[in-house]
Amino acid sequence: MARPRVLYVTDLAYEARGRRYCDEDIFVTSRLRDGFDVALCHPLDAAALMDGYDVVVVRNSGPVLHYREAYEVFRERAVAGGARVYNPLGGRGDMAGKGYLVELTGEGYPVIPTVDRAADLGLLPEAEEYVVKPRAGADSIGLRVVPAGELAGVEYGNVLVQPRVDFRYEVSFYYIDDTFQYALYAPDPRRRWALEPYEATDADLEFARRFIDWNTLDHGIQRVDACRTREGELLLVELEDLNPYLSLDLFAGRDGFVANMAESLHRFLADSAPGRT
Repeated sequence: MARPRVLYVTDLAYEARGRRYCDEDIFVTSRLRDGFDVALCHPLDAAALMDGYDVVVVRNSGPVLHYREAYEVFRERAVAGGARVYNPLGGRGDMAGKGYLVELTGEGYPVIPTVDRAADLGLLPEAEEYVVKPRAGADSIGLRVVPAGELAGVEYGNVLVQPRVDFRYEVSFYYIDDTFQYALYAPDPRRRWALEPYEATDADLEFARRFIDWNTLDHGIQRVDACRTREGELLLVELEDLNPYLSLDLFAGRDGFVANMAESLHRFLADSAPGRT
């Protein structure tokens, strides 16, 4: 039987702070080859190449803001041509920009309070400093910290504003489809990518699962990033559903993770086969 053909989208040369994208994707593709025919390509080439494959897997392709026009062409062609993209393109988290943080704030979810209009600043808790971040940001690109007295000078339209939270640590929960896989945390708030294994409690997983359920992606890999406040509360930092880095080199069960990813890909191909509803 013919093996499914995977176009695996990654930027092996992208230099991320504290992470080596290339090592992770070399490892993942080396394992996926057990059940798939796999070809790697740069994100700028994905639109031109995807028609020859059964599924396009978008992984460590770097921040889309560096190639926004090419990414929009890729999305348009994928939707128009019925290409199967993993993660599916209907994600409501970072895949669609960070505006969901405003939506979740309005719906009362445990998220760092976020507004996108000067008229809504009164909805935020008072703080000495505020974080101003681009709506389409990634990797902290364009993020700046503004003293409370300078908030009046912020130009809205493409930015979000949040109070600067004094947190104990950041923690990430990693999911395939709707199943929890593992968690890692950064015990030093000043070193975001100095991660260690984290034993998630039932309460932690209940917190993370709320955002997985909210996103309604039936297939794919998601990372729920949160911070633990000084009072002990978890607050969502972001819901990464486009190309979340997995830090697999720090997870002892990484072979099992890729095996679960392969099973998810097979399910996705079966569920999205022509004629299925």
